[in-house]
Amino acid sequence: MAPLPAPRLAMGVVTAVFTSISLIGFLHVMFLPVGPYAIALSFTCIAALMALQLRWYGRDNGRLRTPLGYGVLLTQAALVYLPILIFGQAWVGMPGFLAGSVLLVLRAVTAWLTFSIIVVSMAVAQWFFTQAPIDMLYTSISTVTTGLVVYGLSRLTALVVEVQESRAEIARMAVLRERLRFARDLHDLLGYSLSAISLKIELVHRLMEKSPQEASDHLLEVLEISRVALADARTVASGYRELSLEEECRSAVSVLSAAEIQVRLDSDHLDLPVQVSTVLATVLREGVTNILRHSKAKRCDITIRQTHDDASIEILNDDLAIGPPRDPGSGRNGLRNLSVRAQEIGGSLMVERQPDLFRLCAKVPLRLDRRQASRSQPTGLPGDPDGVDPVAGGELVDDGRQVVADGTD
Repeated sequence: MAPLPAPRLAMGVVTAVFTSISLIGFLHVMFLPVGPYAIALSFTCIAALMALQLRWYGRDNGRLRTPLGYGVLLTQAALVYLPILIFGQAWVGMPGFLAGSVLLVLRAVTAWLTFSIIVVSMAVAQWFFTQAPIDMLYTSISTVTTGLVVYGLSRLTALVVEVQESRAEIARMAVLRERLRFARDLHDLLGYSLSAISLKIELVHRLMEKSPQEASDHLLEVLEISRVALADARTVASGYRELSLEEECRSAVSVLSAAEIQVRLDSDHLDLPVQVSTVLATVLREGVTNILRHSKAKRCDITIRQTHDDASIEILNDDLAIGPPRDPGSGRNGLRNLSVRAQEIGGSLMVERQPDLFRLCAKVPLRLDRRQASRSQPTGLPGDPDGVDPVAGGELVDDGRQVVADGTD
């Protein structure tokens, strides 16, 4: 048998306990020498108390401290005090419901003061009926116990519902984060490959007649790039994708040279950690993709450096694109994705624009802080059009090195 949902289970426990407390009071009335009308009246009052306690106080509906909430509290006070005039000592246990309710409705100091007044009033009522100190003590302890149980169990259902809602929100945020990761990886991994394939095919089309052998060589490169793109697409859904910085450097030089762009690669680094190498390789992919898609560059300088504490990559090219990108979101999501990737391992990203120069630089530490990921906030919170948080450690700057407002290209 499948377990009951937590809210239903909590409500079942609360109902059982309240029913037991009410049944004890009703049995006390049954032993009195009263007629059927009095018994029916006691049953009606107990049923009304149960309904108020379960339907009104058992849920945090946000209206407990409203005029309606105070009116319900006064109604409950009438149901626990007025029947004492008819049933006497048999009813002195019922004000425990009221004692628990005042803790739910009133403010802290007022609630505990009223709670104490209710306990004392029941002790006085018990003294009026029996004049026995032991009965007064028993009634006081019973009222305190019942009040605290009613308060705790009334809060239980509301807290269980809050926990269920929080878990649902956490699950929703996890799904949103995974969707953003998927979109980011898809953009970063396939954008470069598709741009390179498009460029190579255009080059093959021009070379087919005048240089068939060279066109054939480029077709083999297209085949290899398409295979890599297919492998990348299959790994996107599986999680983190490792990239080789050396392979990306060779591929970048080949693609840029095919686009008739003069390339200078200056790479000076040793074996880098996998995460660092992957981030730098991703920056290189995005930088080359932007050059192919959004500029008519003639020269590109790629510099990779490693120090004792960090590693960096700088991509410098000339001849920026004239006019905005063809796609409304083009040119923005890629840089934001890079910002997120660099931020996740404590790095930074900087973009510099000048009339005839574009500079993309990323710097990441070699000693990764494993707590960095746990401290980072979930992506996709309101305020970002594309659902990706801007990087806190880096700057996106314009021609005059002024900070670019969030949401601009």
